[in-house]
Order: sequence, then C-alpha cells, then structure tokens
Amino acid sequence: MKLQRIDHIGLIVNDLPAAKAFFLELGLKELGEAEVEGDWVEQIIGLPDVKQTVAMLEVPSGEARIELVKFHSPLDGNDVQHPMPNTLGLRHIAFAVEDIEAVVAKLKESGAENFGEIQNYENAYKLCYIRGPEGIILELAEKIE
Repeated sequence: MKLQRIDHIGLIVNDLPAAKAFFLELGLKELGEAEVEGDWVEQIIGLPDVKQTVAMLEVPSGEARIELVKFHSPLDGNDVQHPMPNTLGLRHIAFAVEDIEAVVAKLKESGAENFGEIQNYENAYKLCYIRGPEGIILELAEKIE
C-alpha cells in the first residue's frame, strides 16, 4: 500500500455558481460540471435519493483539485454556516499565491472578506485568512524570497 497524493477536497455548497465564481476568480480552472444521481453514488456516500450537481476545479499546476457539490436531494435542512477559524473540523484551505495583496484586493472586489490583515511571518511568508461565499475560509500564503 502506498499513499500517492490528495486527489481532491470536496465542499458542499448551496449556491454553486457563487462558489465556483469565487474559486475561478482566485485562479483555479474548471475541469467540468455534471449532474450526478443513481444507485452507485447513493451506495458510495450512504444517502438515499441523491441528486447533485458537481463542479470540479483545479489549480493551474494540476497538483490539487476542489470538488464543489450542490445537493438537490436529499437536502441538509440547515442554513449555511459561517464558522470561525477555531471551530472544530475541516476549517480552511491554504493556497500558495504570488502577490498576496493583489489576490486579496481582487477577491474583496468580488465580495470576499478579510478576517484580519496580511501579516509577515518571520520574513518567510505573508499570510492572511479570507472568507468567501458559503462561509468558505481560505488561507493565502506568499513566500518571501
């Protein structure tokens, strides 16, 4: 047995177009979108009557993918959560970026919000957290050369 890599990270969203636009604005590229339903997916995820739309996005290098999933059924029944960075569970996705100030400005123009300010960590990285649609938290990191 040999672990190869993380294949993708899945995010469940209510507003698929808004979430997809957020990640495309960040610089990911869309690989495709599909309607998914049937016994096979129900057996994989353990839910009945699954109907979903799935969009697969990829970082430009091809090293990582994000799967955005909109469930049409069954519905969760809860509202979108806006957890804080210290809430237990999977909380953020970190992206290495060039020109963090420009990336943050671009995302903020599209409606994203900073948690705080861009910080210099030991002259090695510039770091910040930003929240996008659906409560999605990103950490952005620019390596200081």
